[in-house]
Amino acid sequence: MKILAVNWLDLNNPQAGGAEIHFFEIFGRLVERGHTVVQVASGWDGAPPKGTIRGIEVRRVGGRHSFALKGRRALRQALEEESFDVVVEDINKLPLFVPTITRLPMYVIVPHLFGTTAFKEASLPIAGTVWVAELMIPRVYRGAVFHAISDSTRDDLVERGIRASDITVIFPGVDSDWFVPDQATPRAETPTFLYVGRLKRYKGIDTILEAMAMLRGSGVGVELQIVGRGDDSDRLQHLTHRLGLSDSVRFLGFVDEEKKRNLLRQAWAVVFPSAKEGWGIVNVEAAACGTPAIASDSPGLRESVRDGQTGILVPHGNAPAFAQALERFVARPDLVTSLGRNARQFAETLSWDRAADLTEAHLLEFSQSAGNRQKERGH
Repeated sequence: MKILAVNWLDLNNPQAGGAEIHFFEIFGRLVERGHTVVQVASGWDGAPPKGTIRGIEVRRVGGRHSFALKGRRALRQALEEESFDVVVEDINKLPLFVPTITRLPMYVIVPHLFGTTAFKEASLPIAGTVWVAELMIPRVYRGAVFHAISDSTRDDLVERGIRASDITVIFPGVDSDWFVPDQATPRAETPTFLYVGRLKRYKGIDTILEAMAMLRGSGVGVELQIVGRGDDSDRLQHLTHRLGLSDSVRFLGFVDEEKKRNLLRQAWAVVFPSAKEGWGIVNVEAAACGTPAIASDSPGLRESVRDGQTGILVPHGNAPAFAQALERFVARPDLVTSLGRNARQFAETLSWDRAADLTEAHLLEFSQSAGNRQKERGH
């Protein structure tokens, strides 16, 4: 197959996150199997206009705020200049409504949709634009097939009007050969918890900070490490100072993969207090390292964390419940070990090769059936 794909970001973009890892882990493997993949994505200051990542040709146009228009023009140009078998749109920001510019088979990947959580993150005009655009997906993408990364995302799509028969759930994988426990990297001596991800309002990091303050008030000593960058960083650092947590909360910014792996191994648990996710890839990376998770009982996260088996789920936004979960691990270090062991076993059931196998089969089946329908209409 020759695949034209569109995603707002590519893996080298400084803002890249779980959605980009997901795309390149799967489609990089498809390239290794002989398929051709061309991706159109936005650029950033100083970004080269073209690049190759894991065999995928990346073409960059516009920036974060102009990609909605420039990305569509770039797609139209690519479709005029070359022949493709299928178009893949990864909707993890604002949909580009690609079916309005091509009649090729449309394969739509959906990590998750924002819905009303957009209003917690963005200004009213931007959030309103995202909300309205998502409402239009069932009508504009009629005839497409959907690849959802969790049951929660599938259920959300069905509630919005997408036929369940048009949706296939394919769980993401995890590199359990890289993310693996290491006896030479023991747990931190002080109970230490870890957040890894973008620093965005909807991620709910302030809930963890409030929980930390509650524990301090009770005389329980814990530390929190925060890895990642984002536009909520300044607010979170001010909140940390206001809560008197500057000596127990460390903002580490961006770290490379080796440093992240060491932090995951050393942590007593990762924390993921987000309102909504497609899956929660950090939870399974931690699991592969033998580290449990404490996460919101919210869409996506409740699938990457098995409550009571690989970690603890708590009501979203409930700081006292998060504080109680943190304190359970402090009081029961053996729980860290037992849940971590279960977490590793869970991670071993997930693989990127399996996700690529299922995606390839789904794409081939859809592309061939769509091609047969077009031939029948031609006759």
